[in-house]
Amino acid sequence: MRRAVSLFPLLRTISLFFVLTLLSFAVLPVPGAFGGDPNDVPGSSDPGFLTRMPGFHIYNWEEQEFAEETFATGSDVAETVEGGWTYVDYYANDGIKLPSAIQIVRNYENAVKSAGGRLVHRWEDGGMEYATLRLDKGNTESWVRVEAGGNGAYKIWTVRRETMRQDVVADADKLAGSLRTTGKVAIYGILFDTGKSVIKPESNAAISEVAKLLLADPSLQVYVVGHTDGVGGFESNLKLSQERAAAVVKALAETHGIAASRLLPFGAGPTCPVASNADDAGRALNRRVELVAR
Repeated sequence: MRRAVSLFPLLRTISLFFVLTLLSFAVLPVPGAFGGDPNDVPGSSDPGFLTRMPGFHIYNWEEQEFAEETFATGSDVAETVEGGWTYVDYYANDGIKLPSAIQIVRNYENAVKSAGGRLVHRWEDGGMEYATLRLDKGNTESWVRVEAGGNGAYKIWTVRRETMRQDVVADADKLAGSLRTTGKVAIYGILFDTGKSVIKPESNAAISEVAKLLLADPSLQVYVVGHTDGVGGFESNLKLSQERAAAVVKALAETHGIAASRLLPFGAGPTCPVASNADDAGRALNRRVELVAR
């Protein structure tokens, strides 16, 4: 892949088309760029902090409260980002002069830069222009991918990285019951950032329930098994799952006084899925820590 070059020296259209606020990511009303189009698919809207190219309408649109998207960060590297997810497919209205692919991509790039963001990676392939952009504000990372051709259509994906609301809470009594009946139990309240093995603070409640389980039965010994989804390489996922299992053992031993000899960490990587890795819901179920009775 090779980097695209600027075709528009003054980039004079940049600030007219896309405006981001620095504090709230709200879109400011820019004449000709802000607001919907009569041809927009019903119920759709521009992403929360970006407007659109003038003369375009939304042909397809999808939004999810929490999902993941993979963004290219270099020629052969990528990062998977989780959070509030939006996909928008824009088509040009009849009769407008079509912008070039690089014009569309550069508009988004410079809009994000003007708000303090940056270009992560830009490339060209088969006449299509692509860019990954990132804007950090406070504790929120906003990621954008733009995909444009010169045929009157372009697509964008945005993810605002944030922590998923944890609706399922571990309970020591239920954990014990599952261990008695099936010999294992999945703990879905132990959370990590994508690709990381540091336990997130919101996991404390689940870790505490596991500690209660172990303190209530001093004879209980378990394997602490880390599992990943199928995204990424096998070896890296295997290593990540082992590191996550070890992190849980360390938290139980150091914070709750559980003897480390009762806990054996093991990384299973993506080898034991409980759901399909073809969608976000399945991948979320596969990312888990399990206790297995020894």
